[in-house]
Amino acid sequence: MGSIKEYFTEAAKGLKSLVDGMVVTGKELVTPKITEQYPENRASLQIADRFRAELTLIYDKEGRHKCIGCGICQMNCPNGTIQLTTKMVDLLDGKKKRKLDKYMYDLGSCTFCMLCVTTCPQDALEFSNDFEQATFTRNSLVKQLNYRPEPKDEPAAPPKPAMDPEKLAKIKAEALAKAAKIKAEREAAAAAAASSPASEAPKPETPAPKPEESAPKPEETKSEIPKPEEPKPETPKPEEPKPEVPKPETPKPEEPKSEEPKPEN
Repeated sequence: MGSIKEYFTEAAKGLKSLVDGMVVTGKELVTPKITEQYPENRASLQIADRFRAELTLIYDKEGRHKCIGCGICQMNCPNGTIQLTTKMVDLLDGKKKRKLDKYMYDLGSCTFCMLCVTTCPQDALEFSNDFEQATFTRNSLVKQLNYRPEPKDEPAAPPKPAMDPEKLAKIKAEALAKAAKIKAEREAAAAAAASSPASEAPKPETPAPKPEESAPKPEETKSEIPKPEEPKPETPKPEEPKPEVPKPETPKPEEPKSEEPKPEN
C-alpha cells in the first residue's frame, strides 16, 4: 500500500514541474522579440558603468595623471599584468623627483580583479566600460596607459630677495648684545648667591601636619614592644699579681723498724 502511495506522489510532482516549465515557455512564446542591431546602434547602446573592460589612467583637464610610480599596483597584480618603469627628473628649483616613465598593461592576461584600482593610494586608476577590445594579434593587447604627452611643469616660485647687508648686520649686533646682557645678569646672580652665607639661605617650609593625620586613630595605634638590649662585650681587666703564701711542710711519717729476733745460744 505504501509503495502505491509513493508512486502517485512522485507522479504528481513530475506533472507539476512539467506544467511550470510549459508556463515559462508559453510566456516567452508570446513575448515580442527585440534584436540588437549591433554594431549599427553603437551611439545608442547603453553599457553598465560597473562593467570592467579596460584599465585606464585618470587624467585631469590639464592632461595630468595622478600616478606617482610607487609600484603598489604592480605588486598586487596576481598575473603580472602591469609593468612600471620610472625615471629621475630635475625640477626647476634644483631638486630631483621620481616620475612615471612607462605604464605597460597587458589586457590579454588581465583577470579584471580590480586589485590595482582598490589599492592605488592616489586613486589614479579606473576600469572603463569600452568592451570593444577584439584584435587579431596578442601583441596589440599590450598597451601603454600613459600615452598622452606630459605637460610642462609650472615654473618654480621666484626666490625671496636678499636682505640689505647693513640691516642684517644691525639685527645680528642687537641679538649679540641681548645675549651678552642676559649672560652677565646670570653671572651676577650666581656670584651673589655664592657670596651670601649658607645660614641666610631660606629653609624650606615644612608643611604643617593636618589635624586628621596628626592624631592617630584608635584603630591604628599599636603598642610598641621594647626590644631587648643586646649585651655589650666586656673588656678583660688586667689580672693583679697574688702574694705567694708559703706552703707548710708536712712531716714525713717514720717507717717502723722491724726488730730482728736474736738467735738463742
